[in-house]
Amino acid sequence: MQRVAITLALGKKADIYLIDEPSAYLDSEQRIIAAKVIKRWIMNTKTACFVVEHDFIMSSYLADKVVVFEGTPAVSTKGNAPEGLVSGMNRFLKMLEITFRRDPTNFRPRINKHESQKDQEQKKLGLYFLTDDAEIEKLTKKSLTKKEQKLEEQKKKEAEEEAADLERRQAREDKEESKNYDSDE
Repeated sequence: MQRVAITLALGKKADIYLIDEPSAYLDSEQRIIAAKVIKRWIMNTKTACFVVEHDFIMSSYLADKVVVFEGTPAVSTKGNAPEGLVSGMNRFLKMLEITFRRDPTNFRPRINKHESQKDQEQKKLGLYFLTDDAEIEKLTKKSLTKKEQKLEEQKKKEAEEEAADLERRQAREDKEESKNYDSDE
């Protein structure tokens, strides 16, 4: 029935489509097919579509922008301005303290086990929504490079301080030697 409703909705010409929970009552395989059909339809017709979806995987597949709501449901909520998929999903998952990634071998979505190594790595980098493992490697290398730069700067500063200390000591010794030389005459 849900597939028929989606087909009927998309079959009517419109400037903007509003689709509420298209994955309701669909099994996992049907959800993937429905998501592909909706996305293909919207891309080919070049129309706008607002999808209200609680299935995280389906919404991450369909969306190019997301609206994240914050607050206490039914008490006080605020809808943020639409933002890009990655930044919006990062904001949402950070509120839930959950990290998400795609399996590098089959690209299936995975929620990391709480406090696992992947979970900790992603949280440390602020990447709660990760679509590509290469992304985390690149960011890790970038942060290592920054750490290496800081170490180099610190070593350079220490060397400069050591050189300045050496010059001061040498100047004191020269002054002492000069005093001793003057007193000998």
